[in-house]
Amino acid sequence: MTREEFNHISAAFRGKLEALAGRFGESALLPFSAEDIVQEALTALWQLSERNYPIRDYEAMAVTITKNICISHYRKRRAGKVEEGHLSAMESGYNASDLVDAKDMAVVKEYVYKDLTASQKEYLRMRNEEGLSLDEIAAATGKPKSSIKTTISTARKLLLEKLKKEVL
Repeated sequence: MTREEFNHISAAFRGKLEALAGRFGESALLPFSAEDIVQEALTALWQLSERNYPIRDYEAMAVTITKNICISHYRKRRAGKVEEGHLSAMESGYNASDLVDAKDMAVVKEYVYKDLTASQKEYLRMRNEEGLSLDEIAAATGKPKSSIKTTISTARKLLLEKLKKEVL
């Protein structure tokens, strides 16, 4: 199928896809426009047709892809709220064991980190959870990069020793 043929076929049902994405986006409070979702769906449909995927009904496939994209964006948005502790397991789509594992990890982390100094905890949080570089941490704290690097290294060594004692 050529690009022109695809554009002609997709133009016939583009409005229907925009209406579908718009309705879903409004009801799910998605931060994406209907046009963005339709563009993503049509790109996926084009990629399938380029790979010679057997598509009998382009409109039906486009509707399915659009719905799946909307649901995917919705789940990603809800998953962010679960991390903040706003939703129950039923509302988020996560199973209970995932939430229990996350709570267990938080308890273990709290226990292991309790002997660290405040600066060690803060630097580790900035480095590991926020993903900041040493330069970014130095800029945020006003401390020398070498000092931060040494503090993080010392904290990691202490954590490793504590974990070894607990395991053995």
